[in-house]
Amino acid sequence: MKILNLKIIACNVMWRELCYYASQSPNKFEFNFLPWGLHRDPRQLHAEVQKAVDATSDAFDAILLGYGLCSKGVEGISAHKTRLVITRGHDCITCFLGSKTRYREYFDSHPGTYWYTPGWIENHLSPGKERYETIFEEYKKKFGEDDAEYLMEMEQGWFKQYTTAAYVDLGVGDGEPYKEYTRRCAKWLDWHYDEIKGDSSLFRRFVGGDWNTDEFLIVEPGHQIEATNDEAIVRSVPTVEAT
Repeated sequence: MKILNLKIIACNVMWRELCYYASQSPNKFEFNFLPWGLHRDPRQLHAEVQKAVDATSDAFDAILLGYGLCSKGVEGISAHKTRLVITRGHDCITCFLGSKTRYREYFDSHPGTYWYTPGWIENHLSPGKERYETIFEEYKKKFGEDDAEYLMEMEQGWFKQYTTAAYVDLGVGDGEPYKEYTRRCAKWLDWHYDEIKGDSSLFRRFVGGDWNTDEFLIVEPGHQIEATNDEAIVRSVPTVEAT
């Protein structure tokens, strides 16, 4: 089997898992991890990922995008001289669960779920007591205590749509501190705590070059990513320049 030279451009929440499974692959890798939070502004996510793609030399066999559709932030990202590969998933949790089917089944049976993984916990303030206290102090300094309390009431109202704090355990490193953190968050929020055994198969196929068309989209040069709004999630279409 040919050893592939791969460039990985991914959200920083996945750095630990991607590095771990890449270390077990015979392929060669160069990594570029982008900051967490770009998904909150899909236009910024698109711009930063496309910029990273454009800056990649044509010495690689493929560029792997460690993102899901992410509020359509990856829509329109185009390949030039090097093909792109992306997992068919709405967000990165698909990779942690091992398939988009498993993600959909859990989402349908637990619609009010907020996901916790080591990367999510490390890169942003997840819902819980620590988030509340930190943000409240920031608001109080900026707006005063009365306005800060009002703003926190608004945020806590947003959290009422959730009922479950779900920690996905892939078994990479020591997960106990992250599990305990998630339990504390769930208890403080009065949410149900659920611990889900992760499935590394999608990560392994991603870095291993085993890109079946059901789980991965391959975007050849002259094409771009487009959302399908169905079970396929994404597809490849010619760029405007190529049509």
